[in-house]
Amino acid sequence: MSRPSETDDISFSRDAEAAERLQIRTAVGKFLIMGFIALLIVATPVAFWIRSAAERHALDNAILHTQMVADLAIGPLVSKALLAGDSAALAGVDRAVKRWREDTSVLRIKVWDAEGRVVYSDVHSLVGQRFDLPEWGHALLAGAPGTATLEQQQELENEYESASGELVEVYVSSVAADGTRLIFEAYYDDGPVRGEQQDVLYSMIPPFLLALSALQLAQLPPAIRLARRIQYHQAVRNRLLQRALEASDLERRKIARDLHDEVIQDLSGLGFALESEELHGPVDQRPVFRRARSMLQGSVRALRAMTSELYPPDLDQLGLKTSLERLAEPHQERGLAVRLVIPEDAPLERGSSALLYRVAREALSNSAKHSGATAVVLTLRTDHQGPEISISDNGAGFDRTQLLPGGHLGLRILEDTVREAGGALEIRSAPGAGTTVTARLLPGFAASS
Repeated sequence: MSRPSETDDISFSRDAEAAERLQIRTAVGKFLIMGFIALLIVATPVAFWIRSAAERHALDNAILHTQMVADLAIGPLVSKALLAGDSAALAGVDRAVKRWREDTSVLRIKVWDAEGRVVYSDVHSLVGQRFDLPEWGHALLAGAPGTATLEQQQELENEYESASGELVEVYVSSVAADGTRLIFEAYYDDGPVRGEQQDVLYSMIPPFLLALSALQLAQLPPAIRLARRIQYHQAVRNRLLQRALEASDLERRKIARDLHDEVIQDLSGLGFALESEELHGPVDQRPVFRRARSMLQGSVRALRAMTSELYPPDLDQLGLKTSLERLAEPHQERGLAVRLVIPEDAPLERGSSALLYRVAREALSNSAKHSGATAVVLTLRTDHQGPEISISDNGAGFDRTQLLPGGHLGLRILEDTVREAGGALEIRSAPGAGTTVTARLLPGFAASS
């Protein structure tokens, strides 16, 4: 596979810039959505509160209006003759009530005495009937303020109002012409109250929503600047992490070269010397030299394998797919069945490829050395959310709730490294259920390196 061209680098850079812009737009979009949700959360109870306050204000007005009518228009007409059931007195009150009903939205009026007897009603059949006076009735007669409710009328004494739907029911206390304490009850159509509710609501909600929206819009430019600043620092951190990864690879190459050019060469020379002594030395010492040469050759093979693992592949030249295939070959030769699920076309930035390769190398090494696994599946996926690599084995597994075993120190280091890159490394394992290591990186990681 040929080395990526400058055009490929420019393409990667453009993809990374597009990914960064997408992340900023996503962050701003989330900010706006959360702001809208917060607006609804704040506006909904405020609207209910305004509606309730408007209703209370309208009911208070109804109490005030009823109190004025009771004190000035009807109360003085409640005479002893009316209390005694005189028809002429009843007709006089009817005329006053008729004028009042023509000027207002009142539907029904009743006057009660302290014993719960209806002494006047525009429905004459109710006059003289007695009903149990509730506690609030006694409180009104004792001087308590008037009350008003907006509800469906279902009480026994509401025979003529129950079919009218919701009504405003008002109770106030006043005095008859002779000073007798009475209870005045009036029923109003709910239309004016609902109308006042809507007027207050419609007059207060728009400026309230506009104020909250203006606050939200005022916070938008700082939010965009903050998102860009966070994105910039994320890019700087990614570049620093990429430099650290490159420095680590350089150090691994240096160690591998030193082992190959010095230690392994010296040990190989020592092996030839031992072989010569084995062939030409004293006969009784030849078995000793043979065992020493065999041990030395084993050590040289182990060192050669170590240098192969230490020396990272040229990901730019080979690509991640070929590098992972070569990474799996030594494990396959030692009897570990490694199945690779890698797309043919998986363009990744250098930083992403290097970090995913490290995760795969560490996870495969742990599966081969510590888990007792016989099969491993390595899967690489790429999508708009970023690249993801997953390594699953059928080994012994371990209790994930405990600290990672000592043999998994490399995974702990990688977990921190991936997190520093803005990604996430997840380890799922259970005794007897194998282990799965999954790493996901952000799109555009270290693209500017």
